[in-house]
Amino acid sequence: MPDTAPTGVVVTALVDEWCRLGHQVHVVTSLPWYEEHRVADGWTGRAARRGYHGTATLTRLFPFPVRKDHMGRRAAAFGAFTVLAAVAAVTARGPFDAVVAVSPPITLAFAARLAARRHGCPMVLNVQDVFPDVAVTVGALNSPQLIGLARRLERAAYRAADTVTVLSTDLEDNITAKVAGLGRPPMVETIPNFVDIDKVRPLDRFTDYRREHRLGDRTVVMYAGNLGHSQSLDLMVEAARRHQHRDDLVYVINGGGVRAEELATAAAGFQNLVVVGYQPAERLAEVLATGDIHVVPLRAGLASASVPSKAYSVLAAGRPVIASVDPGSEVARMVTDARAGLVVLPDDPDAFTAAVEHLAGEARLRNQMGADGRVWAEKCRSSRAVAADYLDLVERLAERRPRRGTGSARATQSGSV
Repeated sequence: MPDTAPTGVVVTALVDEWCRLGHQVHVVTSLPWYEEHRVADGWTGRAARRGYHGTATLTRLFPFPVRKDHMGRRAAAFGAFTVLAAVAAVTARGPFDAVVAVSPPITLAFAARLAARRHGCPMVLNVQDVFPDVAVTVGALNSPQLIGLARRLERAAYRAADTVTVLSTDLEDNITAKVAGLGRPPMVETIPNFVDIDKVRPLDRFTDYRREHRLGDRTVVMYAGNLGHSQSLDLMVEAARRHQHRDDLVYVINGGGVRAEELATAAAGFQNLVVVGYQPAERLAEVLATGDIHVVPLRAGLASASVPSKAYSVLAAGRPVIASVDPGSEVARMVTDARAGLVVLPDDPDAFTAAVEHLAGEARLRNQMGADGRVWAEKCRSSRAVAADYLDLVERLAERRPRRGTGSARATQSGSV
């Protein structure tokens, strides 16, 4: 923290806001590793490092980096990191008003529960993606025995929390149904993610990024984000195949993840498909400005388990969206309400290609959708408002239990971010 992982960006902004409001914050997180699935240069040699992020104190731990496609080793890595995080959080110097854990990995709920008991304060579990729903839906987890074990782990994690926070009403309905049968169900509240409209803003489309990758004046259809199994990136490859005859269109996939090599191999066979690795966080606005049309593809059935927060950034950048997502989902409602793009059925190459062809031929419509999306983003809640929501939640939880110890208000954040 900060790191290139999307969750790291969100948590960094929240910590900055809490510190700005005068709270003392202690963060337990990992050494930077997300971009290349190894500990970043300059951070190796020590299993733990202490430091500061602004006025927040910081403990960084070895993340046991493993690629996402190695499920067994990844589960073991999550377990090992959770043990380290538990030790760091339990031994942190309090008092604390709350412990906030970010999932994935969901195992951090147990480290946070131990820390909350040690410090006599409530525990909040923030769920970015619902485990194991995403893994089951994309087929990464298909053993009935392992799925059953994962479901029991999930319920135990929710039981450990005083409150579970989620990003959308879709996720809230999902988890509310799951905790209904627990003996002591936690509260479930929706606190959405946000976008920094000052850092992500509309820029001219003729960027250095466009020149670096020789995109010229072609209409750029872009996906920027994680290259994983949750995203229907085959739509981009298929659309590029169908549009090989068009010299006015180019497809760009920007990011990293378990499908990066596969997609790079596919791109080698096309002149109109470009795969680019992760870019530094400070280039986000430039990368987004390069895209004339942005794609938010989420596989069918994942709307109740995941919210692609990249859609917020695209709207802030003033660019139109083609959202290939479940009908009625959070992103579908957002794009429709903002009049910021088109929504098509997920995993439907015909509908997706038709949407690209429609927007590619309507520059004026694209500009209007981008402008409407920016207006919507400017009205959306800021990091300041979301940070205040968490503080309000902590105060409400504190009122329900006796305080232990004295001292300044603090919060501790335990997470692999």
